[in-house]
Amino acid sequence: AETTMPATAPNPELIALLRSPRSKSPMHVEGDGLVSDDGAERYPIVGGVPRLAGEAYVGSFGRQWNRYDVARTEEDEATFEAKTGVAPRDLAGKIVLDAGCGGGRYARILGDAGAKVLGVDLSSAVDKASELCRDLPGVQIVQGDLLNPPVAEGTFDLVFSIGVLHHSPDPRRAFAEIARRVKPGGRLAVWLYRRNTPPQEWVNSALRAVTTRLPARALEAACVGLGALGSVPVLNRTLNKLANFSNHPDWTLRVCDDFDWYAPKYQSHHTVEELSGWFRDEGFGDLRVLRPAKSGKVYDWAYDHDLIVGSGVNVAGTRQD
Repeated sequence: AETTMPATAPNPELIALLRSPRSKSPMHVEGDGLVSDDGAERYPIVGGVPRLAGEAYVGSFGRQWNRYDVARTEEDEATFEAKTGVAPRDLAGKIVLDAGCGGGRYARILGDAGAKVLGVDLSSAVDKASELCRDLPGVQIVQGDLLNPPVAEGTFDLVFSIGVLHHSPDPRRAFAEIARRVKPGGRLAVWLYRRNTPPQEWVNSALRAVTTRLPARALEAACVGLGALGSVPVLNRTLNKLANFSNHPDWTLRVCDDFDWYAPKYQSHHTVEELSGWFRDEGFGDLRVLRPAKSGKVYDWAYDHDLIVGSGVNVAGTRQD
């Protein structure tokens, strides 16, 4: 008979950083749930994951991250460093909030490097993240809403959010909420989709008006087709500048990337100036605009002219107060 490994016991140090999404009261583990310190509220712990919110509008992400195995250690480490400006090894012993942890690939590499990581996500992808980080006691996964994060303010050495806030119905508010979780002198790093040229934005809006209404199985079949298209050298460097599809060398990641683009209900696009303004408005300084790891004369020109669909705007800063 197939055996199932027991869920990792909740990490007491990280559980102590949780707050009730309703009353903001501290909470503690009691039996198979979390109870507010005043005893008035109780939330279940299922599979080692405190459930402080329902899945709401992010069902596609639960399906996506639980269906596709996308963790690639070497690539994930390089992506994390490029999009936060921090090497995982430099976070050993630090308290980190992974704001929108998805399937847990970044929480896993940070936990493996010795960081104390609280990963928060609204979708059922927390199940995949918990499984991926099962052998890392320094990682605690929580199901919660970034528009009302169930974690203490002013606590974390680093808060990062890679490719998440643009899927919120209110990205600016979500940014403000996670920014408040950074401790004075701590760092915040955020990566959002870039706003492309008007023709590219029009095409994308028209396509997504269709794809977001497709049944998940039909969209997955379409993404398999796009995955094939992404393997054709000429097309994956030209046609995908008009209509987005992944040209990642890994087939599974291509299909997952395409589903990630075309399935979510919400998808907003932003500028570097806009994101930098958010940082300044929330009391952050020492801002650093992070460029993609990929470079080259043609790529850099296209990136700087907002022509690469699916590329990002990426800023990191230090909390000043």
